[in-house]
Amino acid sequence: QIGLPVMHRSACGLLALLPVASAFLSPSPASIHRLQQNDRLVSGLSSHAGRTMSLGRSSFLSHARAVGGRAPLLRSGQQNQWTCSEGNAVKHADFQYLEERDACGVGFVATRKAEPSHDVVSKASVALGCMEHRGACGADSDSGDGSGMMTQIPWELFEDYVKGDGIKHAGVGMLFLPKDENKLKDAKEAIEQVCKKNDIEVLGWREVPVKEEVLGQQARDGAPKIEQLVMKSGKGLTGEELEQTLYLCMRSIQGAVAERGLDWFDDQVYAASFSSRTIVYKGMVRSVVLAQFYKDLTNERYKSQFAIYHRRFSTNTMPRWPLAQPFRNMGHNGEINTLLGNINWMRAREAVMDQACAFPEGADISKLDPLSSKKNSDSANLDEAVTLAIRAGKTPMETFMIMVPEAYKDQPELADKQEITDFFDYYSGLQEAWDGPALLVFSDGRKLGASLDRNGLRPARYLTTTDGLVCMMSE
Repeated sequence: QIGLPVMHRSACGLLALLPVASAFLSPSPASIHRLQQNDRLVSGLSSHAGRTMSLGRSSFLSHARAVGGRAPLLRSGQQNQWTCSEGNAVKHADFQYLEERDACGVGFVATRKAEPSHDVVSKASVALGCMEHRGACGADSDSGDGSGMMTQIPWELFEDYVKGDGIKHAGVGMLFLPKDENKLKDAKEAIEQVCKKNDIEVLGWREVPVKEEVLGQQARDGAPKIEQLVMKSGKGLTGEELEQTLYLCMRSIQGAVAERGLDWFDDQVYAASFSSRTIVYKGMVRSVVLAQFYKDLTNERYKSQFAIYHRRFSTNTMPRWPLAQPFRNMGHNGEINTLLGNINWMRAREAVMDQACAFPEGADISKLDPLSSKKNSDSANLDEAVTLAIRAGKTPMETFMIMVPEAYKDQPELADKQEITDFFDYYSGLQEAWDGPALLVFSDGRKLGASLDRNGLRPARYLTTTDGLVCMMSE
C-alpha cells in the first residue's frame, strides 16, 4: 500500500547488494500480479497467535486447542515424549527433530556508503522489533522462539585485543558455552587446542556483556554462557585463506568437545559465528529484547555497513538457543519441505565427495564434524550446505541459485537466456533443490543479498533512500 518494490523470482531470482553498490531486478507486471496473489494467500495462513510451550504433552495439546494454536504432529504408532531438564537438553523422539521448521520474519538494513556506522545497527534493531508478530513466545509470555542479528565485526569493541593492521589477520568466534565450571573449562581447552592445531593464535576471551534479567524464565533457565574468542592467524593469513582456516576450526569443534565427554547440543558448545568478517548476536529472546539483552548492540562503537535481522517461529517444536537465527551465512523465513531427502543426500555424498577445496591446502580434514544433524532445524542444515559451497569458492549468489533454484522450465522470461537455463540444467544433476516456501537473506561479509523460493511463497519488499540506505523486509 505504500508502493514499495516487490521482490520476485525473475531471470536470476536474486536481489544482490554489494557494500558500495547495489543492483536490483525490475519486476514484470505478471510477477507483480503473482506476488500480490501470494501476499493475500500468505497473509491468510500466517497467523501464529496462541502458540505456547509447555512441559507436558497433554497440557500442551489441551492449551493449544483452547487458544487456537498448533499442536505437535503425531504419526500413527509413534510416541511423543516431552521432557525438559537443565540447559538445552530437550529430549523427545528422534522423528521430532525432522519436524524442525521455521516460519519467521527476516530482513536487512544496509548502507551503500563505504563507511560503517552505528546508525545501521540501530535501525536494524528497530526493524527487528517490528517483526515481533512473525515470531512466537513461550507460556511465560517472555521467552522468545529466537531472534538475532548478523553484522560485520565491530572491531572497535576488540581494540584491547587487536587493532590497526593486525585486524587483517584476525577473527572472532561468537560462542555459546556451558555454565558448569568444569564443562566450561573443558570446552575452552578443546576449542583452543583446535585453534592451535591449525596455526590460529588465541588472543583472548571476551565475556559478552548481557542483561539476563530481561530474559523470560524459560530462556534464562536454558541460557548458555556467551563469550567471544578473539584470534589471529599465526601464518599471517588474510582474506579467503583466513576464512577457510577459521571454517576448518569451526567444523572441528563438535568432535573435539565430544572427545572430552561433551555434547555440542545437550551441553551447549556452539559457534554462532567463527569468522574474520561477520559476527552473529542471537538467542532465545523476543525481537524487542535482543538489543536490551546484548549490551553491545546499543554501544556507539558497534558499527557495520549492514545488519541482517531475524525473528523466529519454531513450528511444532521446542525452541533452543543455537537454533535462533541468523545462522553463519543466512537467515531464512519459511520451511524446507524436502528436508529429509536433502539430509539423506548430504549424508550419502559426504562419504565420497572431496571437501578439501573448502579448506586451506594441506589441511587435515580427517576429523570434520558432519555436515548435517538431525538435531538441527531445516534452516540450520541448509546453512551448513551453503557455508561449505561458499568456502569452496562459490559466490553467495551462485550458491543460492544452486540450492534453491528457480522454476526455469518453459519460463517465458528465460526463453532467450540459454546461459541461465544451462546453469540450472547443469547443477540440477549435481545438487537436489532445497525446496519449500523460502525467503533467504544472506551474506559472506563481502556481499549481501536475498532470494525467494521458486514460487515466491514468502514475499518480500525492499526500498532505497536518497541518503544511501537499502532496506529489505518480510511481507
